[in-house]
Parts: sequence; structure tokens; C-alpha cells
Amino acid sequence: MSIKHELRLVLVATQFLTRIPIQLNQYQPQWLHQSSRHFPAVGILVGVLCALVYWLATLAFNPLVATVVSTAFGIKLTGAFHEDGLADTCDGLGGGLTRERTLTIMKDSRIGTYGTLGLACALLLKISLLSSMPVMTAVVALIVAHCSSRLLCIGLIVVLPYGGEIEHAKAKPMAQQMSGREWLASSLWVIGVLALLLLLLPEAMRQITMVQWLLVAAFALMGVYYMYRLLKRRLAGYTGDGLGATQQLTEIAIYAGLAVNFSGSF
Repeated sequence: MSIKHELRLVLVATQFLTRIPIQLNQYQPQWLHQSSRHFPAVGILVGVLCALVYWLATLAFNPLVATVVSTAFGIKLTGAFHEDGLADTCDGLGGGLTRERTLTIMKDSRIGTYGTLGLACALLLKISLLSSMPVMTAVVALIVAHCSSRLLCIGLIVVLPYGGEIEHAKAKPMAQQMSGREWLASSLWVIGVLALLLLLLPEAMRQITMVQWLLVAAFALMGVYYMYRLLKRRLAGYTGDGLGATQQLTEIAIYAGLAVNFSGSF
């Protein structure tokens, strides 16, 4: 693929995952599926903007208020895209006893008890974990988590078939599996952003211990493995909502790893 085409796919992914107004002169449906390998790049953009808002807010407010402001900004920026997937997944898996009933509930635009509780718990965990970190650690956490969680969630497209009803899929081109090679190429975004953080924020990166990084990896892998087993057992595959829920869960898992202090408490 040409660099020009890959850059076009980054724009397609940004248009799909955020509310940033992007005009494309041409569009082909298969580009949406191809753009999924650049979802981590969108995560870098979202993470950097959220981190910038958080840092600016800390100049006037305490870390708790700054975290709330940054979280609200991120929700606005993405149009609550992944949060909506989390809520629908909680409602469907919580209220559906059969695969068919679960998918029906997940297609319902209304939010139920399970979705409300799941979303509330996710937001509380994000805010409490981020606000418990040193300011520059939280800046690093936002960038790393937004990028890495999107890499982990598209990993399910590699190992699972589409589990929903393709004719009812909100984004039909996404109802296709990704190759392992494409996913490995996506991981270069995470490697690149870690290298850039080491270059630009060396002091903040040195404050994070190797134990914390190991916990980040362990918690994130446990989160994505849990979603893999859950979606495989209940839906026989992934759905768009399931990917959104996976992104949210692994984002929180990364925050949890970086929020652990030397006494082992959060």
C-alpha cells in the first residue's frame, strides 16, 4: 500500500471514531475495514488532546477536577463512541439469556440498568485512578491507554469471527476479520508513541517503575482475554459494541497498572 493511501485510511479511522470534522473527496466502503489497523493512531490523537486538556486544567484546579474535565472532553471528542458500546454490551450480556435475545437488546438504542451501572462504574474507575496519579504520570497514562486499548480491542477482530447479524451491522465493512500481519503493523503505533514519550517526557517515564509497566501489561492482557472468552461464549464472535466494551475495559486496566503505588494500593 502507498503512504498516501495509508494516510487516507488514518483520516477514515479518525472520521469514524471521533467527532472531528474531516472531509474526504472520495470514499470506498472497504476503506473502513482497512482503516481499523490505524485505530491506535486515533487513540494517540485522542490521548494527546485529553492529556493536554488535563494538564491545562491542573494549572487551575486539583487533579480530581482536572480528570473530570479531561474525561468529559474525551467523551465529547469521541461522541461517547466506545462508552456507548460498553453500555450496550452490559445491557445485552446482562439481560439476554440467549444469543438472539442478547443481540436484540444490544441493538436497542435505549440504555437499561446493566448499561447504566456499567457505564457509571467505568467512569468512576477512570476518574479515581487517573486522579490518584502524579500529574505527569496521568499525562503519560492517557496517551498510552488510549492508543494501546484500541490496539487490544482490534485484536479481537483477528481471533474471532463477526458474532452479530451482518445485515444489521451499523458498519458492515467492519464485520470482517483482520489478518495477524495487519494487527502486528498496528502495534507499531504503540511502539512509536512509547518511544516518543521516552524522548519528550523522560522524567515522567522514569517515574513509572518496571513493576507498574508489568502490571499494565498483565491487567490489559487479562482484560482483553476476559472479553475474548465472554464474547466467544455468549455471541460466538465479536460485535462493534463488544469492541467498544473491550476498549473501555483495557483502558481502565492500563490506568490501574499505572496507579499502583509502592505499597500495592490504588
